[in-house]
Amino acid sequence: MENSATLAAGNRSGALAIAIGGLSAGTLDILQACILFGWGIPKVIAAGLLGPQVIHSGGGGIYTLGLVLHYFTACSAAAIYYGASRKWPFLRTNWIVCGLFFGMAVENVMNLIVLPLSALHARGPYELKDLILGFVVHMIVVGLPISYSIRRFAD
Repeated sequence: MENSATLAAGNRSGALAIAIGGLSAGTLDILQACILFGWGIPKVIAAGLLGPQVIHSGGGGIYTLGLVLHYFTACSAAAIYYGASRKWPFLRTNWIVCGLFFGMAVENVMNLIVLPLSALHARGPYELKDLILGFVVHMIVVGLPISYSIRRFAD
């Protein structure tokens, strides 16, 4: 039976792994998005919640909301990977392959569920080159940082 100190240390390491994974993936992802599509991307993210009118009319608060939503999403993805890794330890031992597939899964969830349900109602049709770019980018900047942080920092 584990004592409370062991449980508390395990909870802290899980929270640390989620925080590091989510913040690193979120930072890499927002940087690549801003470099590729412009520094107004956080406003577009906020528009997913508030509607497209805030893209051009919103100020610093809208920009900040977009960043908060983006990092919340990244940390949620890290928490999902962490939770799954508790049930399936191969997600930690095979972190490279699993991280690459997890990045693809995140891209699919965003394109097929989150964006269509957002206030932007973004749906395809998507061009093949955009789908491939989305997969490759999310495999590298989202999947790998999250899977590595869970492997490295979670007990």
